Amino acid sequence: MNTSSNGFSIAVIIPCFNEALAIGQVLESFKTVLPEAALHVFDNNSTDGTAQVASACGASVTHVQLRGKGNVVRRMFADVDADIYIMVDGDATYDISSLREHIAMLVHKKLDMLVGCRQDGGDNPLTYRPGHRWGNRLLTGSVSRIFGGTFSDMLSGYRIFSKRYAKSFPAISKGFEIETELTVHALGLRMPYAEVPTTYLSRPEGSESKLSTYRDGWRILKTILKLFISERPLAFFTIVAGILAALSITLAIPLAITYMQTGLVPRLPTAVLVTGGMLSALLSLVCGAVLDTVTQGRQELKHLAYLRIPATGCTAQR
Repeated sequence: MNTSSNGFSIAVIIPCFNEALAIGQVLESFKTVLPEAALHVFDNNSTDGTAQVASACGASVTHVQLRGKGNVVRRMFADVDADIYIMVDGDATYDISSLREHIAMLVHKKLDMLVGCRQDGGDNPLTYRPGHRWGNRLLTGSVSRIFGGTFSDMLSGYRIFSKRYAKSFPAISKGFEIETELTVHALGLRMPYAEVPTTYLSRPEGSESKLSTYRDGWRILKTILKLFISERPLAFFTIVAGILAALSITLAIPLAITYMQTGLVPRLPTAVLVTGGMLSALLSLVCGAVLDTVTQGRQELKHLAYLRIPATGCTAQR
C-alpha cells in the first residue's frame, strides 16, 4: 500500500539522547523505506553532536530542555501534526524494513496503536539481556492483569499511532516509564491496537544503552502503582479495605472469645485498634467510590478529545 497516494501525512518522531553514532543510520533507513515521511528528531540535551548529525541528514530537530523520555514524548505529540505517527528510538535497534506493511495494517484495521514486539535478532547475546527480558515479562504481565489487554512487549520503543491517539494522550510520565503510560492509555480508552513481531538488533559499535535494569524497573513499577490508583481507584481501595478489614477481624476474634467467656474486654488498646481498622476500611471504600466517579469523568473527557478526530482509515476520505 502506497501511503502517500492515499493522502495520509506521516511523521517519524525520534526521541534522542546522545545517539550521534546511531541517529544517522536510523534516518537513512527511513529515507530508504519511507521517503515521503517527515523526519523529526527531538534532542534531549545531547552532548555528543546528535542534533548536528540529525540536521545534516535532513531531519527537523527540536531541542527539549526537560530531561526524560516522557517529557520528550509529550513535546513530540504536542508539536507535530500528522495523520500517522511513527515513534522509534534513535539507537538503530529496531528493524523497520516492514514499516509499510505495518502502516497498511494500522490503516486497514483502523487501529490507534501498533506496537513492534521485539524479537531477538540473534546477532549479539547481549542485545536483549535476560534481565531486561525477564523484567519486561513481569511488568507486562502486571499491566495485563490490572488493566486487561494482551500485550506481550509493553516496553517496546517502536510504535505507530493514529492522530486521534496522539492528540488525546496526556503524557504525565517524565522518563522511560512513558512506555507504560502509552500502553495504559490505549487500554483505558479501549482503543483498537495490535502487536507485530519486529527484529531487535544490536546497537552500533561504540554506542551505549541508557537503560538501567533495576532503576528503570523500579520507576516503572511505581508508575504501574500510580496508574492503578488513578485509573482503577475503586479496585485499589477495595483491596486496601479488604486488607484492613481482614487484619481487624483477626485481632477482634480473640477479643470476642474473651468477652463471651468473661463479659470483659481486657485489652482496650487492641479493641480501639480493631475499631479504627474497621473504620479505616469503610473510609477506604468511600474514597474508592468517590475517586472512581472522578476517574470516570476524566476518562470521558479523554474519550471526547479522542472522538473529535476521525479514525485513520477515514482521514484521507474527508
